[in-house]
Amino acid sequence: MAFIYWLRLHLKKAFDRIRNENLKKNALTAIPFWIASIITGLVAVLYTKLFLAAENLTAYVIGLHTWLIFILVPVCFLVAWWLVQKFSPYSKGSGIPQVMASIQIMGPKNEEKINRFLSIKVIVVKVMSSLVMALGGGAIGREGPTIQIAASVFKIVYSVLPKWWPKIAKRNMIVTGAAAGLAAAFNTPLGGIVFAIEELTKTHFSYFKTAIFSSVIIAGLSAQALLGPYLYLGYPKIDGLSPYIFLGVALVAIISGLLGSGMSKVILMLFAWKARFQFKRDHVFYVLGCSAIMVVLAFFVDKGILGSGKELMQTTLFTSQKYSVWYMPILRITGPLLSFTTGAAGGIFAPALGAGASVGSLVSGWLHLSETNSNLLILSGMVGFLTGVTRSPFTSVILVLEMTDRHSVIFHLILAGMIASLVSIIIDKHSLYDHLKTQYIKDLEYRPEPLTENVTEGPVQGDAKAKPTQYQ
Repeated sequence: MAFIYWLRLHLKKAFDRIRNENLKKNALTAIPFWIASIITGLVAVLYTKLFLAAENLTAYVIGLHTWLIFILVPVCFLVAWWLVQKFSPYSKGSGIPQVMASIQIMGPKNEEKINRFLSIKVIVVKVMSSLVMALGGGAIGREGPTIQIAASVFKIVYSVLPKWWPKIAKRNMIVTGAAAGLAAAFNTPLGGIVFAIEELTKTHFSYFKTAIFSSVIIAGLSAQALLGPYLYLGYPKIDGLSPYIFLGVALVAIISGLLGSGMSKVILMLFAWKARFQFKRDHVFYVLGCSAIMVVLAFFVDKGILGSGKELMQTTLFTSQKYSVWYMPILRITGPLLSFTTGAAGGIFAPALGAGASVGSLVSGWLHLSETNSNLLILSGMVGFLTGVTRSPFTSVILVLEMTDRHSVIFHLILAGMIASLVSIIIDKHSLYDHLKTQYIKDLEYRPEPLTENVTEGPVQGDAKAKPTQYQ
């Protein structure tokens, strides 16, 4: 605290010397975004390394003695669930619905409620629970958690700003933080920007476009400074495509979109069923039951049910093992379904991509396609399944494009995203994230109140109001 006070004092002295008021205001409003972006990039790198270490340790243990999964998986599932329930209940799951809920209930009177979604405690519990879950072979990803972590970082930076600082809309800080988090997690700057526009905010983008652009770039560069420039997946071979391959793309999009939306529906049904549990032991039995099913399927059927699914994506895209066995999509849907509904921390972005890749790979085998055509269907399945879960087709397309640097097939993937978005409505009109966001708000017994903070003015302190800048 003494350091923060010293920093505030010297910053004020430094900026008091600046004569140009517009320059002073723009500089002051930009600094919090830049600082938070650098922190986000560093935290994302550390989290990535820890997550990969946990997955590698799981693979090592299973390779040493396969029977150890009968101990490792149940223990890790139970510990991951307990950490969330004991210390921070709203650290569970992906984290994206919590960020969406925070944005929707934004207002001075709801500060305590927002702190349940975004805080230092949330960051710590989110990281610990998801790492334990990954160690236990849970079919989870780190991308959704990174978004909640990044939004928390931006909110924390906002909260330490002194009273004399130019007003910044907290809502825009959180939206920008989420975009920076996705960019740092996937190394996909455009994906982060599109995600903020398509999924998180209904406000006019022009009010804070500079904040998002600069924050995404800084967070991404901070991550690259430590990890180096990299693609999340790599460069799959995409050339010499059949002129009729768009028919296969459409077929994969229909199947993967329906399956993605269907998995989301089953997850919501399980959550509704669990909500009727009256005793904590019921939740314990459920977690142990999920882990037992995971263990049995992994030991007796295929270990492919374990983990985030990234290994399956890399195998089908970059090796000769193009065609998945018929039951692999079932396993890749069952794994996230069991892991996500335990109530532990863990994202569903990467598992959804893995499930979509298994669908594309399976259909490629049915059609006996060549390597390049198979790769396109695998990418289309990834886009389609993620769209079925999130209902954000353009975010899904941009993410897959940036993960593979294969922009030549952008029209094929847009086709896949749009078809998947349309067919998924057959099962449910709303995305998994929308349903969970609504439930989180209901859990907090939120009641709508007049907004005192919007895109054109910062949070009200006394009678002071702020004019908008590009960082608001």
